[in-house]
Formats: sequence, C-alpha cells, structure tokens
Amino acid sequence: MSRVVYLDNNSTTSIDPRVAAAIEPYIHARFGNPSNIHSFGRECAEGVEAAREQVAGFLNCSPEEVFFTGSGTEADNWAVKGAAFARVEQGRHVVCSAIEHSAVLASCRYLESRGFRVTMLGVDRTGRVDPDELRRTIGPDTTLVSVMLVNNEIGTIEPVAEIARVCRAAGVTCHTDAVAAAGKVSVDVDGLGVDLLTISGHKLRAPKGVGALYVRRGTPLEPLIHGGHQERGMRAGTENTIGVVGLGCACQLLSREWPDNAEHERRLRDQLQQGILERVPEVLVNGHPTERAPNVLHVSVGYVEGEALLMNLDLEGVAVASGSACSSAGGEGSATVAALGIPELFRSSPVRFSFGPENTDDEVAYVIGVFERVVRRLRDISPIWKNRGH
Repeated sequence: MSRVVYLDNNSTTSIDPRVAAAIEPYIHARFGNPSNIHSFGRECAEGVEAAREQVAGFLNCSPEEVFFTGSGTEADNWAVKGAAFARVEQGRHVVCSAIEHSAVLASCRYLESRGFRVTMLGVDRTGRVDPDELRRTIGPDTTLVSVMLVNNEIGTIEPVAEIARVCRAAGVTCHTDAVAAAGKVSVDVDGLGVDLLTISGHKLRAPKGVGALYVRRGTPLEPLIHGGHQERGMRAGTENTIGVVGLGCACQLLSREWPDNAEHERRLRDQLQQGILERVPEVLVNGHPTERAPNVLHVSVGYVEGEALLMNLDLEGVAVASGSACSSAGGEGSATVAALGIPELFRSSPVRFSFGPENTDDEVAYVIGVFERVVRRLRDISPIWKNRGH
C-alpha cells in the first residue's frame, strides 16, 4: 500500500488538535463529577455549561435549549419517541421520510409497535421530499414530523425550512436530524424554524460518545432516560464531561470556520466527480445536483459488485463507504438507495466519498487514478460487463 487517503468523514472524523487540547485537562486534573458541589465537581460543571453556551452559539439558540446526550442516535431516539409520547393524547400519527437515518427509522418502527401510525414520505430521484406531499399527509392526529436536513449517504439537502413552516401551520412538532449537516450547511435553528434538532460530536471532529439535542422552548418532550437530575431532569446519567467539552470546542470552531471548510470540500468534491465521470464509464452520480452537501459525492458503478469495489479501494489505501456505517455494519441494504429508484444494474454498487477540511488536491488526483484502475480490474473479470449489449 503506497499511501492512505481517508474519504469517509460522514462515518466519523478525526479529532481536531484544538479540540484535543481543550479536553486534555478533563482527562487528568479535572476528573470530578459535575453533580458534586465541591470544587472538583464545580470545575467540571463549569466546563459543561461553557460547552452548552458554545453549542448554543453554533445553533443560534439559548443554552437552556441545548441538552447533551450520549450520541446522535440517542438524540434521534429521544426526539422521535419523546415528542410522540408527549403528545399521545392529541394523536398517534408520525411522519418521516423514507431515507432517514436508521436511528429515526428504527424509532418510528418502535412507535408502530406501540400503536402509532407512521407514514413514510417518498423522495424523488434526487432524494428530495416534496413539502406539498407532506401538507397532504398531515391530518388532525399528526403530532410529529421528522425529516433530516442533509442525507448522510447521498448528501441531498432537504427543504427543512419549508417543511417546518408546514408543520407550524398545522400545529405539528418538527424534528430534523442535522448530524450530516452540521459543519457543512447552516444549522441556524431560527432560520430553519424546527422544534427539535440533532447533532453528533464525532461527525464534527469532536470525540465519539457525545451528541446534543436542541429543544425549542415550550416543545413537549418526554424524557427517554430516567434516573438522576442531570440535564435539568430531562436526561439522567453523569455527563460525559470530556465529550461535552470537546463538542463545545468543536462547535465554537465551526461557528467561524464552517463556510471556508465547506468551500474547500466542495472544490475537492467537484474535482473528484469530474475526474471519475471523465475516466470511468457507466457511473451514476446520486443526490441533488445543486442542493447537496459540499463534502459528499455518492456514485453507483454499473457492472461491479459493491463489496468487492470497496475492498479493492481499501487495498489501494482509499477509505470510503457504501453508505451509513450504522446500517452497512449490520449487513442491511441502504434504505436511501432503495428509495431513489436507481436502476437495478447500479443498485448494488454505491460508493460514498465524504471529505473533511484536511483533504488535499493531491489526494483527489490519487483517488481518481485508483478508482479508474480498480473499476477496470473488476470489470475485466465480470461476465456481465463482457456480455453487455448482447
């Protein structure tokens, strides 16, 4: 292996060195429990509350509207289940898109097992939800709509601000999973108009094991985890101080840096897309052509088996994914790919390249060459490729 290129930042990111420096004191010297009133506890509680203010600044909300969780998955579960159960007396109808992250889809299936009715909105070929379809779907018993801001696999940006307006007019709680959006597009909760919004630390160059849920003041929400008084009685469990401080620092950095990062990643993404399309035939680009996260290129390669493609790229030092790590690791097919209506020939070979601010032009040039070589090699041994057109 001559070199390694990491293009799987939508699965997880490296920790920013400045974030690592911020959390280092909480690994050794500041080890107290934030719930204790002695000095060791107080200094950790101060770190947690400073991080809450940093996250609030990133989201453009009040610190009192930010609640820390153990992950983005937990935050999604809390938003979907907590909002549905909080309004169960008003109705049992929940709406989500067919291409949500597995944390939202599984939470909706759980609600179905508890007597709720769930409607999944389809998407067009680019992965976009139609707000007019949502408007027609909402009924008097609808209490929650959950549509992600950016699809984590294909990068399509959903019209969440318009979706939130539809929900507000109908008196329906609106949640958006912004895990794949934060740091790539604006996550200003006032601009979006949502009631609930999810982010995750390890997608933002902060540690794994921490997330946050924005809860607009006055939004009905049942706690998901019971026990102690932490997070103002809404989420029990001793705070992951190291993770929380890291998430706060990462959000503070992104508040200033995300537009420049996004432009850098967009430029590299476009170079890679152009190079692949020019040099490799029978490749489809998935996602919206313009309303797409700047760091994501998702392609389907005809006449190639997907797992073999990813493994051969890995052998050449190129780390990419077929889609969401939360579904691919379990061997499940992609709900997003299935919903797009991709032709059968291309459905089994999705590849997602996802950039970070540390990626370079030289890496893109290397990946284009590797991708062309690997696809050619796999097609050379494919009877389907040899017999195409017959």
